[in-house]
Amino acid sequence: MKALVSILIPAFNAERWIAQTLRSAIEQTWESKEIIVVDDGSVDETVAIARQFESDLVQVVRQSNQGAAAARNKAFSLCRGDYVQWLDADDLLAPDKIEKQMEALGGAESRRILLSSEWGRFIYRSERAKFVPTALWRDLSPAEWLVRRMGQNLYMQTATWLVSRALSEAAGPWDTGLLSDDDQEYFCRVLLASDGVRFVPGARVYYRASGYGSLSYIGTSEKKRQAHWRSIQLHIEYLRSLEDSERARAACVKFVRDRMAVFYPEQMDIFRQAEELCSRLGGRLAAPRLPWKYAWIRPLFGWRLARHAQWSLPKLRWSLIRLCDQAFYCLDGSRCAADRATRKSVLPAAAQATMAAGDRSETAHR
Repeated sequence: MKALVSILIPAFNAERWIAQTLRSAIEQTWESKEIIVVDDGSVDETVAIARQFESDLVQVVRQSNQGAAAARNKAFSLCRGDYVQWLDADDLLAPDKIEKQMEALGGAESRRILLSSEWGRFIYRSERAKFVPTALWRDLSPAEWLVRRMGQNLYMQTATWLVSRALSEAAGPWDTGLLSDDDQEYFCRVLLASDGVRFVPGARVYYRASGYGSLSYIGTSEKKRQAHWRSIQLHIEYLRSLEDSERARAACVKFVRDRMAVFYPEQMDIFRQAEELCSRLGGRLAAPRLPWKYAWIRPLFGWRLARHAQWSLPKLRWSLIRLCDQAFYCLDGSRCAADRATRKSVLPAAAQATMAAGDRSETAHR
């Protein structure tokens, strides 16, 4: 009998994309699956759209708004699967993603093997996703994986992983106190409990880039900065628990350096703690430098204006890129029509005229 895979989808105000995400889950060629959507107090039509897909295969539940980590914990508490596939409510899985990973395991493999896959970033048009291999796209031991991630400033998208129930239970729940980087911290714990990572070429995830509106975007939020600093410290603890070598400590120092622009100069208390941490690790932390594109602003107008430009100008550039991609997406009238039809089918008739007018003038907003 084939192992049951639970596809777990936390959702919050995802009405625009939840139908596409659910279709990609339902269309998985691995037949032994269940799909659980946990809506985290959405105030749009996410739940109504998701419930159009309810069946013996798809379960939709609601909870009051508690955050993504809490929604993931709720989903896991409800699932029965031997393996867990995490999937955010705007991302997509290639139809054979899970099947390729399960086949890579073989019949008698350890439940402590952690499976990963390829991932590509897109905005509206998934066919334009770019799959760019990194040093994490291969079979690795837990320590080697963390050394590469932290030392080379790399990232593995949440949906790439396929995790056995044994590993999920060993790792423990998602940390609801981490408002930023909770996914990377969680999978560090999964890694620690594993026998290593098996990378499966050809298994693919399509990661929708939401830019400055994403949960992971820190910006000027002090709470997110505090959470990010805590995640940095936990990463270092996790790696050193596996390997406390010179190369591991060097990777930890590099990891801290790469993230200091988030804190400096607004939160000098964290920067001073980071200086002390790097010193204990045998390294040195200097004040982060502004990129050359913004450095010239500092001597003329001061650090704060230079930092403001560093935050705001990329946002403007991202908005323009997003609008262009949306325009090309909507040139395919059938896709836009399908999006509108999905949303309209769950709205009261009185609201449909309002939404139709909005559709003519809206810009993409998740």
